Amino acid sequence: MKAVVRPLEGTDLEGFDRLRTLLYPDRPASFDTDRYLSIWRWLGTHPLADRMKRWVVATEEGEVVGHLAAQPQFYRISDQRVVAYTPADYMVLPGYGIHAITLMRRFFRTCENCVACDVVPAVISVETRLGAEEVGSLQHAAKPLNAAGLPAFPESIPVPITRLFDWGLRAVDRALMATVRSDHLRVEVLEEFDEAFDELFESVAAAVACVPEKDAAFLRWRYGPASPQYPATILGVREGKTLLGYAVLWVKVGGDTPRYASNLLDLTTRPGREDVARALLKGAIEHFVRTRTYSIRYRFLESPTSPRAKDVWRLGFLPRNERRHTLLVKFADHQLHKAARDPANWSYTTGDGEASFFF
Repeated sequence: MKAVVRPLEGTDLEGFDRLRTLLYPDRPASFDTDRYLSIWRWLGTHPLADRMKRWVVATEEGEVVGHLAAQPQFYRISDQRVVAYTPADYMVLPGYGIHAITLMRRFFRTCENCVACDVVPAVISVETRLGAEEVGSLQHAAKPLNAAGLPAFPESIPVPITRLFDWGLRAVDRALMATVRSDHLRVEVLEEFDEAFDELFESVAAAVACVPEKDAAFLRWRYGPASPQYPATILGVREGKTLLGYAVLWVKVGGDTPRYASNLLDLTTRPGREDVARALLKGAIEHFVRTRTYSIRYRFLESPTSPRAKDVWRLGFLPRNERRHTLLVKFADHQLHKAARDPANWSYTTGDGEASFFF
């Protein structure tokens, strides 16, 4: 069917909202226009918002049948501060599939550097076809906190049996928590992203070759009052005035997830501080237990600033390999691209990318 790819115009916004409902009619959140409008307003406050690009696929009659945005972000790659773009809100109606390639081709012709984190095989296929290379898959860990969080738990199970399951899970959880010691570290709730976060980020950037730039200003934007994940809980471990690590915790209520679902969006420590990562992971579990959520989801790329995967499994998380996100990169500079292709060079977690903006 005949259509063209062109920059998004103000008059396209209504058609853009309709596009989402046509593609995902079974998702209640697709019809929450105010929520999506607030997300795009928030993206418009990013320090690099003036560099953001948005394109649509439009028919001769002006119907919007596809959309793609290029969201810019600062990264530190091999000690260089660079801007890379992430494909965002990529959608094309059935029947216009050829234009999905055209949209992504426009993205790569416009944006010389790209960092993407995607889960849909068809999207990953298009990105790699046009020059992006896979770095590796993020671990996807899920921890049930009560019977409702167990895979394929049937809602028709009688309440007494459900309570028995819950009691068993709590007993197992206490035993697992006891195997991971972190008594010498105190996890506390932090009220703000202060200058200690700047110093922590610089310690990470000095030791890890590839990392999204996450100083205090970025974190205030990412998780502040306008963020889709506000309010989030920030846990931290300090040694005097020095911040050793932090975790960002968020509970999603309603939408496509009818029960309480909790997400560990970020857990970052000073390089090599596995003890701090374990303490924060335990602190996150204890916090979510108190909030009575039914499960925890955590996606991360194992690195010197993250928990060890073995510690994640030891604390009762279960692997969810069918929903693993893939990190992809493309940099115009050959040396930067070579560094970014190596998963051992990265510190990256799900809260760092577009994949989590639309949770």
